[in-house]
Amino acid sequence: MNKIIVYSTKTCPYCVIAKEYLKSKNVNFEDVDVSFDMQRGLEMVRKSGQQGVPVLDINGKIIVGFNKQAIDSALLH
Repeated sequence: MNKIIVYSTKTCPYCVIAKEYLKSKNVNFEDVDVSFDMQRGLEMVRKSGQQGVPVLDINGKIIVGFNKQAIDSALLH
């Protein structure tokens, strides 16, 4: 079972694309809106070293931005 967290904001177009891509693959994920949850935003920065979204945590593998190849690879492992 995959453990997936998508750190995003509602105004980020690449966040929407990343979430739609995961949905198209029938993958369940936790959507964390970092514009409303400062603690989870800090968690995202600790994990990724980045303040920009989206950041995906797929089974502990951190992917910054929408990268279809990296997402697919992380889902397979």
